[in-house]
Amino acid sequence: MYLNFIWHFHQPVYRHPRSDEYLLPWVNFHTTKNYWQMLRLIEEREFSCTINLVPCLLEQIKDYAENKARDAVLNALLKQPDRLNEREIIKLKRFFPRFQGIVSASELQKKVLHFFFSPLDLSERKSREGLLSLREKIFSTMIDYFLKLKRKNLVELTVSPYYHPILPLLINLRSASDEVSGLPDFNHPEDASWQLQEGKGYFQKIFGYSPSGLWPSEGALSLATCQELTRAGFNLTFTDESLLWKSLDQPASLELLYQPFDCSSVNILFRDRELSDLIGFEYHRWPANEAVSDFIRRLEQKAEKVQEQAVCSIILDGENPWGGYENNGIDFLRLLFGKIKENPRFQLVHPSDYLRSHKSAMSLKLKPGTWMSSFFKWVGHPDKVAAWKRLAECRRKHPFSRFMAIAEGSDWFWWAGETEEKEFDLLFTRYLYRASRIKGQKWKN
Repeated sequence: MYLNFIWHFHQPVYRHPRSDEYLLPWVNFHTTKNYWQMLRLIEEREFSCTINLVPCLLEQIKDYAENKARDAVLNALLKQPDRLNEREIIKLKRFFPRFQGIVSASELQKKVLHFFFSPLDLSERKSREGLLSLREKIFSTMIDYFLKLKRKNLVELTVSPYYHPILPLLINLRSASDEVSGLPDFNHPEDASWQLQEGKGYFQKIFGYSPSGLWPSEGALSLATCQELTRAGFNLTFTDESLLWKSLDQPASLELLYQPFDCSSVNILFRDRELSDLIGFEYHRWPANEAVSDFIRRLEQKAEKVQEQAVCSIILDGENPWGGYENNGIDFLRLLFGKIKENPRFQLVHPSDYLRSHKSAMSLKLKPGTWMSSFFKWVGHPDKVAAWKRLAECRRKHPFSRFMAIAEGSDWFWWAGETEEKEFDLLFTRYLYRASRIKGQKWKN
């Protein structure tokens, strides 16, 4: 059985549109802590897989690499510890509450700085200056590292729409109308087209070639979305298995799940939800050896039920799960990668390579949905509905712009009504405001 692992790397835009300050430190943090670690483990274990990159994340990584990005945490880490002020100390403790009880400013800075790095980088004791130098090295070589692993044929790189919008809802927000009342009219397939074309163009600008595959933001797909993907030149996409079962008049089976389908000339591979979510949300509670043994056992059981040419797609977040694992997930990932590679039943494959010799045998009229099946996470709260109304009103009154495109990102709706972090609503509000300042002719890139 073929195995198609896809790790999704994403962060929304944290840059304030007027001050250019990064209001949240998570691009900075995840790059040094998790993205770098994942690439090193892939290279170390020679584990063939796919990494999906969101253009607005790449853009922000480049900003940090070129010293164009600053956030409050980074500023506090770059300062001499004896010069930290009370506001900076509060910021460090707010974003990293595990260090709330530390009184000494120098000790707090040291703990936070060390926490920014994978244990892979802390095997030898490093000074403050050494860690800050390592941070610069990581950012300056990050893009090249992706390309290095691609040249080694260890990774396939895929892309998402530029600012991570939920494409079916941009095309027609009524796709979610049966889940919640009060949603406004929002019907802008041209915005979805822009997000796709712009994302593809930025990827080509950064990496020098055009990607064939796309992970749609939040795994959100529909028939109309697949038509837009075809027009944008993509021939491969992915989503959750729940959309397959909603779209078929057949009982669920592994034989159906572990094959590509065609929708409007786009090949779709559907993720195995059970296996993906075990890694993403469950195994961090287990000892690494028990978790990996359980995962391999489940894989072997599934392999017995399908043909050798079947492909199992395991797709999940490549950054957030590891914070819940012992040793930042290193022990689990090393053991997982090793056990899979040594098992003769499994063959790692890149999705584009698989599709060269395994064509879609069945066509599908895809029903709308996301990696969580429904759209409820992005519409099912009064604050989320209010956010859609604000976006729809701004889009109705003002021409499309990059500011508008940023405000269409999924994260503002994910967090609306669900977080006390005021920065998400502040950023959404400020980008809508800037979009409302665009006058005259339709905005051009």
